[in-house]
Amino acid sequence: MGTPSMLFSESPEDPFALGHGASAVLDDHGTVVGWSARAQELLGYTPKEVIGRAWQDLLVDARDLPVARSVVVDAMRTGGWFGVLPIRHRDGQRVEMGFRARAITRDGESQEWILVGAPAAEVIAWQRDRALLDGLYHRSPIGLVIHSPDMTVIRVNRAIEKASGVPAEAPVGRRPREFMVDEDAGPAEERVRHVLETGEPLIFTEQSARTRHDPGQERMVSVSAFRMEDSSGRVLGVAETIEDVTQRYRARRRLTLLNEASARIGTSLDVAQTARELAEMAVHGLADYCSVDLLEPVTRGDEPSPGVAGPLLRVALSPPERRVPFQEGDVVPLLPQSPQERCLAERRPILERLLSLRPEWHAMDRRRIEIALGLGVHSLIVVPLVARGLVLGVVSLWRVRHSEPFEDDDAAVAQEFSSRAAVCIDNARRFTQQQNAALTLQRSLLPSVASDLPAVEVACRYLPASGEPGIGGDWFDVIPLSGARVALVVGDVVGHGIHAAASMGRLRAAVRTLASLDLEPDEVVARLDDLVGLLATELETNADGNRSAIEQVLGATCLYAVYDPVSRHCSLARAGHPAPLVSTPDGQVTVLDLPAGPPLGLGGLPFETCDLDLPEGSLLTLYTDGLLEARNSDIDAALESLHECLAHSADPLDRTCHGVVEALLPTDHRPIDDIALLIARTRVLPPQNVATWQLPLEATAAARARELTTAKLTEWGLTELAFTTELVASELVTNTYRYAAGPVTLRLIRAQCLICEVSDTSHTSPHLRRALSTDEGGRGLFLVAQLTERWGTRYSHDGKTVWTEQPLPPS
Repeated sequence: MGTPSMLFSESPEDPFALGHGASAVLDDHGTVVGWSARAQELLGYTPKEVIGRAWQDLLVDARDLPVARSVVVDAMRTGGWFGVLPIRHRDGQRVEMGFRARAITRDGESQEWILVGAPAAEVIAWQRDRALLDGLYHRSPIGLVIHSPDMTVIRVNRAIEKASGVPAEAPVGRRPREFMVDEDAGPAEERVRHVLETGEPLIFTEQSARTRHDPGQERMVSVSAFRMEDSSGRVLGVAETIEDVTQRYRARRRLTLLNEASARIGTSLDVAQTARELAEMAVHGLADYCSVDLLEPVTRGDEPSPGVAGPLLRVALSPPERRVPFQEGDVVPLLPQSPQERCLAERRPILERLLSLRPEWHAMDRRRIEIALGLGVHSLIVVPLVARGLVLGVVSLWRVRHSEPFEDDDAAVAQEFSSRAAVCIDNARRFTQQQNAALTLQRSLLPSVASDLPAVEVACRYLPASGEPGIGGDWFDVIPLSGARVALVVGDVVGHGIHAAASMGRLRAAVRTLASLDLEPDEVVARLDDLVGLLATELETNADGNRSAIEQVLGATCLYAVYDPVSRHCSLARAGHPAPLVSTPDGQVTVLDLPAGPPLGLGGLPFETCDLDLPEGSLLTLYTDGLLEARNSDIDAALESLHECLAHSADPLDRTCHGVVEALLPTDHRPIDDIALLIARTRVLPPQNVATWQLPLEATAAARARELTTAKLTEWGLTELAFTTELVASELVTNTYRYAAGPVTLRLIRAQCLICEVSDTSHTSPHLRRALSTDEGGRGLFLVAQLTERWGTRYSHDGKTVWTEQPLPPS
């Protein structure tokens, strides 16, 4: 049956261990023939009191005899027994003892029983520990790995085998880097080394744990570890408990992805930028490649037609991959029965876990298939971009090579953040649509600047705001005036969008109307101020609570300048607008000390005119505040840059204008506010092209005017115009003689047309009337209007001037 040593454990924690458990020997009659010191210590009986007596008479209470006898029967039948029995202590108490009994045969005939006992509590605790240890290795769902002091694996449990797919004996005797991928093995070994050297436990640390057996299988584990020591403090190794938390990690990653998508997609109102944000977000935690293909009308800001699927325009591809057949900006054809075509038609996500199992996949465009196989593409999700009932495009997500195939949960996440992105893309599309409409309106209202004006050479730039603010209300204008003069205008309606553009159009039309009256600049600005006040009152009456349009009109500013190429005189007035800059031919650049005046619409405050003479070739620069605020908020630095650009006044004007934009705009040329820039180089008419005479206010003045006019036109080689012009001059001087007072000034100007001017000191306005057939007079201005192309009257502080224009004959 064995030897007595087989009844004792070598483990010091075992209650039956040699030297720790109580032992007794019984003969085949049940008489005690051996009694250990440990038995005496636990039960109180000395060997002398026990040896030679029957065990049931001495050690078992009468009430426990039936149980004891059944144990004896079982032991005799099986040759051994293990369990708990109540034993009578020497002092009469009942003591629960755990026993291990084994029958042994001596000399081939006699039989003895060896009993090893220990307190039942110790035995039960030891059994629990054994059961726990056994459960950890064979039944626990949590993995257990034991590392030796040299960090090799000496034992793993069954849970590790089930989770990793690697046989339980495979890691034994090896270090982590021998069975894990390099990227994950390094941190794993460092973790074990830290616990081994410091004794600091590791608690619930998540880490990737991919094995060389299946490197494409994503696996996240939660690791806890502690250092193992014996009773003397000797380090025995490190024990790790490992729980597979891959599904929990994926769920958390998906929630994080959705949360980040809300913050990172839709940061601008630009369709292409929003699509790129979507693609970058997808490859951040869901796919290896992502493409966003939109219907072409969407990229232009238009609304796609219902039921029309294609063609698609690739707006975003992340990460960039030159081998992909369609890059950003390419048209992507929709192939019949392709996942993208089915996705658009059915308006639902299409999940292809394994493309190799789809026969229609291999029947598609052979070139695409070859490229996809070269990239290692094996799994695909296609999600429609649908917002407000409109299909905008599709998002294609790809996984390649060692990545795991997509799952249903991945498709659900892709659909969720694509739905959010679709709303952002549609918002951007609608904004683009509104911006395009406002820009079209604004450009239709901006002038087509003439390049052959006698007074100035002009270069200009209008740059609409980009991004969320939208189109603003900045404008400029160049208005030819009588006497070869020109009016230069720059204005700014505060605000953005259709209202600002419409308000700008109304103000520009008003400025042109006021300019045609040949008023002084301060008078033009004052009347414009009155008009803005009336517009604001009108809008307030009809606004229905919409304050934005009123505020935009009330926030208008304007600068109005008039330059005369004959006298080189320039008059300016402004209403809350940035002051212009003047660059003289010697390179001096100054900001005109021009009274600012209040913004338009405040009313009740006067405006002032600033007068100065400009040398020929001077640059007069007018702009809106968006130019100085384009790059940053440092206005002084922007003004300094502007001064540097304008210092070279002799450079070609278009180059100077371009240099200003390059210097003051951001590097991406996307201003945050509208910019209007107008640069004019002054010209001076040659003295020989201007003739001026003072005529006495007497009856012979008309005849003298005819003589002087004929002589000068003959000198200029314009004899074809002599008869008409002397008649016009005669009629105008005659009217002055009849209705005005003071001296009369006759002036002829040869510019792009022939200009005839007659000035006097009266402010009486001449007017054209229809004379009756019986009237002796009243036909002079009618003749003037019929003989000339244009005519009009302008007023000054000293009187008025009646002017006419006639086209020059072809040269």
